[in-house]
Amino acid sequence: MRNIFRAVDLLTLSFLALCSIITLLFSSAIPNWAWLLTQYLLIAFVISAFTVYTRKAQTWKPAVYLYCFLPVLIIPIIFNSLGDLIPWLWPRYLDDILIRIDFALFGVHPTVWMERLIHPVLTMLLQLAYISYYPMPIVLVLILFMKNKSREFDEAMFGLLLCFYLSYIGYILVPAVGPRFTLVELQTMSLQAGPFTLSIQEALNTLEHNKADAFPSGHTAIALQSLYYAWKAKEKILSRALIPIVASLIFSTVYLRYHYVIDVIAGIALAALSVSVAPQLYRWFSGSTEQANQ
Repeated sequence: MRNIFRAVDLLTLSFLALCSIITLLFSSAIPNWAWLLTQYLLIAFVISAFTVYTRKAQTWKPAVYLYCFLPVLIIPIIFNSLGDLIPWLWPRYLDDILIRIDFALFGVHPTVWMERLIHPVLTMLLQLAYISYYPMPIVLVLILFMKNKSREFDEAMFGLLLCFYLSYIGYILVPAVGPRFTLVELQTMSLQAGPFTLSIQEALNTLEHNKADAFPSGHTAIALQSLYYAWKAKEKILSRALIPIVASLIFSTVYLRYHYVIDVIAGIALAALSVSVAPQLYRWFSGSTEQANQ
C-alpha cells in the first residue's frame, strides 16, 4: 500500500502511536485508558480521512485549507489528553527535583526573589505576553500560507509540531506542575493581579486539563521557534515584532510562577534541538513518502 501521508501527518501518527503504546502498557493504572485510546484512534482516523479525500482530483477548497491547518486543531486535543495519562504513570510529581536545581543554581527560589519586581501593571502586561504563545505560531504559519510560501510553511509547521511533541515527551518523563502550586507557602505576596488578569489566569486553568506541563517550558521553546522560522522565512516585520514579545514571554514564565528557571533553560535547549533535527527528520519523512508514491 503506497504512502500518501504528508511529513507532518507521519510525525503526528508516530506520536499518537507512542501515546497509544504507553496507554496500553499502563492500562491497569489508567482509569480512562479506553477513552484515551479512542481519542488517539479518532485523531488518526481524521488525519487518514482528510489525506484520502484531499488526494482526489476534485476536492472542496475549504476542506483542503482545513487539512493544511489540521495540526492546529489536533495539538490542543493531544495536549489535554495528557491530563488523563500523566498523573497515572508516576507515583508523584517531580517538582522537588526542579526546585532543588533552581535553588542550587541561584541560592534562592527565583519566583520568591522576583517578588520585589511585582506591580499590577507589569503583571498584566506579562500575562498578555504569556498568552501570546497561543496565537503566535498560528499567526506565523497563517502568514506563510497566505503569502504562498509553501516550503517555508511546511518546514515551520513540521518544526513546530516536532517541538510540541518533544515537549510532551518531557512532560511524560518529568511530570511537574510548577511553582504556582508548589511554592505557595514560600511566597510572601500575591502577583497583585487585577480582575482582567485574574480572568485570563482562571480561563487558562479551566481550559488546560493537563497541569503537569512545567518541564520543559513549551512556551519558551515554541516562542523561540516561532521567532526562528519567521526570521528564516525572511518575514522582517513579524520577526522584529516578535523579538520583544518573545523576550517578555520568556521572562513572564518565571515571574508569573508558571515555571522554574530550569524549565526555561530546558525550553531553550528544546528549541535548539528541534531546530537542529527538524530539517533531517522532515527530509526523511518526506523522502519516505515520495519514494512510496513513485
